[in-house]
Amino acid sequence: MTSLLYALARSAPLLASVVAFLAFAAAPARGQGPFSGPAMTGPILATVPAQANSVLLYDLGTDTRRELSFGALTHTFWGFSPDGCRLLVTLSDGAEPARMISASLDGEDVRELVDYTEIPDSGWGVWEPQWSPDGTKIAFTMVRATRYLNVPARQAEDEPYEYRIAWIPAQGGAPTFYSVAGDEHTPQWSPDGAWLAYVGYEKRIAGADPTSTAEPTPQPPPGVTPPAMPTVREADLWVVSADAAEKYRLTFFTTGSVGMPRWSPDGNLIAFVYSPVGNNDQFWMVGNQPGAIPTQLSFQWSLILDLTWLPDSSAMLAAVRDFGGPSPNRLLTIPLVGLADSGARPYVDDPALTYADFPRFSPDGRWLALRSEYSLALLDTGTNDWFLLDVAPGNTPPYWSPAGFEGEHRCS
Repeated sequence: MTSLLYALARSAPLLASVVAFLAFAAAPARGQGPFSGPAMTGPILATVPAQANSVLLYDLGTDTRRELSFGALTHTFWGFSPDGCRLLVTLSDGAEPARMISASLDGEDVRELVDYTEIPDSGWGVWEPQWSPDGTKIAFTMVRATRYLNVPARQAEDEPYEYRIAWIPAQGGAPTFYSVAGDEHTPQWSPDGAWLAYVGYEKRIAGADPTSTAEPTPQPPPGVTPPAMPTVREADLWVVSADAAEKYRLTFFTTGSVGMPRWSPDGNLIAFVYSPVGNNDQFWMVGNQPGAIPTQLSFQWSLILDLTWLPDSSAMLAAVRDFGGPSPNRLLTIPLVGLADSGARPYVDDPALTYADFPRFSPDGRWLALRSEYSLALLDTGTNDWFLLDVAPGNTPPYWSPAGFEGEHRCS
């Protein structure tokens, strides 16, 4: 690696951050192509700025930055196709649920992916899309505004949206639904593409406080209609096979909610966050088998902002606040054996890397991208040296081009 930024990663972080920012900030291309700069060679790091009005592509191979804008809409970036040649983006005007597009790396070839001709068009949208590992499907949360449904006005006010897990062919098409209960979120493909993990919410009778359920949730005698009681939405973890032939529930918590499902890179485990009550987050994991027993990895109160795995599946890496006492969010390694309460360790012991969030490893494990005080940082996992790739603020996760990316010149 002889490029300027790769070399600077091994030097003083402050100097590196200044020079790296200057290198990437010079004359960014904006809008639709064609671009006169060099073809991207990768690895590419993509994110969205604080204004959410474009997608930023940082090519570490050519030390260049490219900025793509798809109109005066709120942009959210969700990742690359498995070959790295296309971008997955949702666009929203703020009034309706977001629409999903894919685009080439130069922004020239833009395709709206969901065909609404087989379903009522009004009020539908897309969130949390993710390409399947084999590139044949895109799974996502299908959103519909309930004001377009024949429901009482009070229900539409209390429950403004319905959410279902769906998929389309990667080239676009009509959605096929994996779930129809109306409150499912966060679909995550297993590394082999055989399964989708997601969280499914249900209404439970409220407990002693308005943010948790009674334990256990009271049930009326058979044949007796229960009186109307306050309810709260709480979630458990589910999986469904890619062909929809098999679906089962992996957690059965009587109170609290599950969130942030994350497959281990080897596909053997699913990490997740369990919150018995609000602002009390715990680390858990479970195997993908019917009847698997979840394992609790922490007990103390904390606020878990984001969660991922080390590339070798040996431990989790989390951005956590107030773990072990009041503290700003930092990166902690969460062991799979024993308790994180005593076994968690700082991933980077550098007080200058503060307010860490959204950690993302490059496919080869060489780099860790993250947010530090909202700026985009890049860390060399071999040396723990780091620099700010861009000092401009942002509050969305970075995404790496996949291992299958062979350079923009190979994209048809």
